[in-house]
Amino acid sequence: MSVAPKRPKGPHLNAMRAFEAAARHVSFVAAADELSVTPGAISQHIKTLEDWAGTALFRRNAQGVELTAAGASLVLRFTLAFDALADATRALRNIGPEVDFHIAALPSVAQLWLPSRLSKIRAQFPQIAFSVTAMEVPPNLSRDLFDLAIFFDNPNRSPDSRPICGDDIVPVCAPGLQTHTLDFQTATLLHDQTWVGDWALWAKKTGTPIGDPLRGPKFSLYSLAVEEAKAGAGVLIGHLCLLEVALAKGSLQRASEHTCNTGHSLCAQMPDEMRRRPETDEVVALLY
Repeated sequence: MSVAPKRPKGPHLNAMRAFEAAARHVSFVAAADELSVTPGAISQHIKTLEDWAGTALFRRNAQGVELTAAGASLVLRFTLAFDALADATRALRNIGPEVDFHIAALPSVAQLWLPSRLSKIRAQFPQIAFSVTAMEVPPNLSRDLFDLAIFFDNPNRSPDSRPICGDDIVPVCAPGLQTHTLDFQTATLLHDQTWVGDWALWAKKTGTPIGDPLRGPKFSLYSLAVEEAKAGAGVLIGHLCLLEVALAKGSLQRASEHTCNTGHSLCAQMPDEMRRRPETDEVVALLY
């Protein structure tokens, strides 16, 4: 007669993943954003882990959370373990004969800037299926299965980040508006909620009086604000690298001769060299 004794069970993998993300960020909210769950789910996972271990891993307070000594002692091991798991998952994905190349990009980049370049990339690599995911926050390229991320960032933030073009901004509007008589203190200002400080930044750097920099309609997507500007609804701060096509076709025009730089660049962010697909550098070169 065979013996099949019950084996001791460890905590659920999702609970350990929640702890690692929360410990790395020292925040349940940031961990929830990364793992696409609610902060309550992160809290419940960590409570389950604390119950299993019989000790507190975080201290909760009105300002947020902080690691206990016990929790802090585990961070490095958990981080290395989940890095290794991500590497194994990536290796498993890459052994297939037909592997997708996954690109993450800011929604405005995915909609306004990437399509023309993606057609050139597809022509160069017809054997690869390229997919694009629009997201507001850059993914963690050591964990998420993205091969490339394209976001506005500090161009010197990482050795694995390649600046593609500077982020130069200037007001733009439809050709029908009389730009030579345009008064920015009374004009309708259009806003994208991602770059809510655009007007104040431009006014400060160029010394242009504009009145209340927050007045006017606000849009959740930059592409929506661009369409409203094309329709003559007002004046929008144009991020020039995103508006190449509209300016070239004449559906938008500059409403001022004063351009300034935000201090950021549109950057291609890659996984570190050990995690990078062999064609990634060639793909990035085609983005310029």
